[in-house]
Amino acid sequence: MSVAPRLVILDTDPGVDDALALLYLRARLDLKLLAITTVFGNADVETTTRNALWLRARLGLSAPVHPGAAAPLSRPRGRAPVHVHGENGLGDIDLSGRDLPPPDAGAAHDRIVELVRAYPGAVTLVAIGPLSNLALALRAAPDIAGLVAGVTIMGGAFGRGNVTPYAEANIHNDPEAAAEVLAASWPVTLVPLDATMACVLTDTAAHDLARDGGDAGRFALEVTRGYAAAYARHEGLDGCVLHDVAALVSLTAPELFSPRFAPVAVTTEGERAGQTAWAAGDSPTRVLLGVDGPRLAEHFGQAIASAD
Repeated sequence: MSVAPRLVILDTDPGVDDALALLYLRARLDLKLLAITTVFGNADVETTTRNALWLRARLGLSAPVHPGAAAPLSRPRGRAPVHVHGENGLGDIDLSGRDLPPPDAGAAHDRIVELVRAYPGAVTLVAIGPLSNLALALRAAPDIAGLVAGVTIMGGAFGRGNVTPYAEANIHNDPEAAAEVLAASWPVTLVPLDATMACVLTDTAAHDLARDGGDAGRFALEVTRGYAAAYARHEGLDGCVLHDVAALVSLTAPELFSPRFAPVAVTTEGERAGQTAWAAGDSPTRVLLGVDGPRLAEHFGQAIASAD
């Protein structure tokens, strides 16, 4: 008997690894993309929304794209990481040659509320950018906390951060929003750097995917070349890290991860702003601290190759 696919809203700031996450979503029959909601982060929200529209066209997706938060809830927006994702947010690949439509009607947080209410108990929110849209949705409609199937977040660091010694980028970009989202009474799975940094698409694997994976594999190689070069320069890695892909794989292959259940707090002030830390309380978060990174990267490549 066939099982209905899991309904997903992808809240994203494309972003090279966000593009790989959309490639993975496209490949999985057990995930159905209801909507793409955009947020500032890897670039300003006008750019991330343009990138989402471009990726939708390039990958042949049909989900609506709704623009979201342009800035954090209560602080100025930080600088975009052009040294990682390029000036255009997608590794500076050529984005010309496509006439893109405007974004679909409705602000991201409003559409999140509407879709969660339309499919009670069935929608998983997957947030792979700053958490501003999720916090705004909660503020507008606290009842959605009891209506979602779950919330999966790529974010946080319990060891070394990637934008400060303490903080991971998605949480650091809007720590107040992250604090509100993690304090809400909905079921949260956090996929932090502690796990994702082990999930590396090596340069050899990327070239193999381009050879064997059809158009999708060729696109995966193209979009990651600048990203992989940045990881080589700054981390000494051979390849690039599948941060955002890991959040989606936690839905489809949870056996690859090692969870810990504990409350998590977010620091919002001082030099440790954006730090995630274990906290007291009775609202545990499912934190995926460990992962079989090589198996996850292999799983990603197989999904892309088999779909094309």
